[in-house]
Amino acid sequence: MKRRRWIMTGLVSTALALALWAFWLEPASLRTREYSLALPGWPQACDGMRVAVLADLHVGSPWQGPAQLQRIVQAVNATRPDLVLLAGDYVIDSVVGGSFVSPEQMAPELGKLSAPLGVFAVLGNHDWMLDGPRVSRALEAAGIRVLEDAARAGLRGDCRFWLAGVGDFWEAKHDWRQALAAVPEAAPVLLFTHNPDVFAELPPRVTLAIAGHTHGGQVRIPGVGRPVVPSRYDERYAAGHAVEDGRHLFVSTGLGTSILPVRFLVPPEIPLLRLRAAVR
Repeated sequence: MKRRRWIMTGLVSTALALALWAFWLEPASLRTREYSLALPGWPQACDGMRVAVLADLHVGSPWQGPAQLQRIVQAVNATRPDLVLLAGDYVIDSVVGGSFVSPEQMAPELGKLSAPLGVFAVLGNHDWMLDGPRVSRALEAAGIRVLEDAARAGLRGDCRFWLAGVGDFWEAKHDWRQALAAVPEAAPVLLFTHNPDVFAELPPRVTLAIAGHTHGGQVRIPGVGRPVVPSRYDERYAAGHAVEDGRHLFVSTGLGTSILPVRFLVPPEIPLLRLRAAVR
C-alpha cells in the first residue's frame, strides 16, 4: 500500500512539474540562438551577413505582453544584426489567458528595432484575421517597411542582393511570382513569408526562404515528435533549416503561443542567421 502511495505521489509530482514547465517556465523564457547557413549562390561580398528573425510574437498572449516585447526588441538590438525580418502574426486572435494588444500599441515598440540594412515585415494569418490593412498601417507608421508580394534591392558596400516578401499562404494572395517580377534572374534573393507551406512552390533562384507560423508545433515529445503542426506538410517544415532539391528554407519556432499558452521542448527563440557563401 505504501509503495503504491509513493508511486502515485511520484506520478502526480512529475505531472505537476511538467505542467509548470510547459505552461509557465518555458513559454516565459527567451533565448537568442545563432544559426550558420551555407548557401550556394550567396555572394562572397555578403558572406557573414547576420539576419535577425522575429516570428509569431502574438503580443498579448500569456507571457508575451508589452513588457516582454520590450525585452525582445532589446535582445535583438543587442546582437547588432545587419537586417531584421518580421515574419508575421504580431497580434492574437484567440489564446487561453490572453489579453488583446492593438496593432497601434504594439508597433511603436517594434519601431525601435535597428539594423543597417533595415527592418522589414510581412503579415501573418492572425494579422489578416484581425485587419491586415490596419496592422500594415501601424507597422509602416512605426517606420517598418511592409513587403507583401513585393521586393527591393539590398546594398551595403559591395554586398548586393534582393529581399522579397510574400503574403500569407492561408489568408493572403501569396503571389511569389509578383514578388520576384522585378528581380534579375541571376540575383541572390532572400525571400521571407509567414507560412512555410509556400516553399514547395518556390523556384531554385531563391537563395533562402525564411518563415514562421508553425511555432515548431509548440510541443515536441521525445520519441513521438510534434503532435500538432499547422501545415499541410505536417512536420516537414516544422522548424529549423531544411534543404530540398538544393533549395534552402529556415523556419523559426517563434516567440508567442496560439490557442493554448503551452510550449514544451520548443522554447521561444530569436534566431540570428549568419549567411555564409557556400563553395559550389
